[in-house]
Amino acid sequence: MNWRAAAARLALGFPVLLAAGGIVVDAQAAPLAKVPLGLPSLPASARTSPAVADLGRKLFFDRRLSFNGTMSCAMCHVPEEGFTTNGSRTAVGMEGKSLRRNAPALYNVIWQRSLFHDGREDSLANQVWLPLLHADEMANPSVGHVLARIRSLRDYNGAFEKVFAGRGPSMDRIGAAIAAFEATLVSGNSRFDRRWFGADASALSAQELAGFDLFRGKARCVACHTAGARDALFSDGRFHVTGAGFVGGGERFTVPLAPGVSTELSDAELASFAGHEEPDLGRFEITRKPEDRYAFKTPSLRNVSRSAPYMHDGTMATLEEVIEFYSRGGGTVIGKSPLLRPLALSAEEKRALAAFLKSLDGDNIDVLAKAARRNLPVELGGNAPGY
Repeated sequence: MNWRAAAARLALGFPVLLAAGGIVVDAQAAPLAKVPLGLPSLPASARTSPAVADLGRKLFFDRRLSFNGTMSCAMCHVPEEGFTTNGSRTAVGMEGKSLRRNAPALYNVIWQRSLFHDGREDSLANQVWLPLLHADEMANPSVGHVLARIRSLRDYNGAFEKVFAGRGPSMDRIGAAIAAFEATLVSGNSRFDRRWFGADASALSAQELAGFDLFRGKARCVACHTAGARDALFSDGRFHVTGAGFVGGGERFTVPLAPGVSTELSDAELASFAGHEEPDLGRFEITRKPEDRYAFKTPSLRNVSRSAPYMHDGTMATLEEVIEFYSRGGGTVIGKSPLLRPLALSAEEKRALAAFLKSLDGDNIDVLAKAARRNLPVELGGNAPGY
């Protein structure tokens, strides 16, 4: 539909659905989420029908969208685990396959300019299809296979037509619906926001304020995890070589066993059963530019206390490990970012920095998790969905 036709339909009082950033936009709808303190204005792609987002929510949890009916988006992006997976270093895919990267958290994803750790997609609606078709994730052989599966499920009869002006399931509309749900996962109004943007002097402790001073000063975190005068996404959206995942002999890893439970293994112990893995080249796999070898996207630090383990490969189980890594100046790798250098943080400074990072938790984390699961049936079409 062109803009002239859209204007004519609006004049006659009909709803109009248009494309913006890969998400279906309802020209008459209000934004799906209210912008909380500390976040920028919502982009146009967040202005869509709640009914579209609700259909996307159902699709997000539905295991039947995977080839063998066992996997859903929510299996790797667990609402109660920060919309990521806390219990394993990397995500677990089809038939227990260990994926090579950590599942990114989905909070505030509507503001991200690029998606995945390597930035291979710039549209939430297009991003949906990569896990659906990846052999190790949801393992569908084709787009047509997914469409046929949805059309065969009675509880989806008329569901797409109801929210997409009479149009049925399609590649674009499946992507648009799931993207619309993901656009609702907006979280801010943290204690930091209430102190820094809301002038609530009691919102942060002296230790947390000292941590923020370190964050934007000696620790140099703000060089990549940017914060502005009016809002803060705590990410520059760019790609940096930090050396995460590169270790020397004799180092030890904290290995998550379950949420809040971990153990330590040496690199030699891990190598004894992990087998040989090719190095993850990061952004280089997309651009083929030498300077992008081992570069990965800067993640947002909002709700970071909920999204362990950390780094693209999940090799750091705690915030304290991450702080220690950067205090050393990052890992040892050719092409490391010149922004990284040894910081020589004291034990007290490391504790203050960790305290500050934990103050970035939004005030609606639990609300978002409960809302994601609200009113979802235990069974869909006779098969258990992914929750």
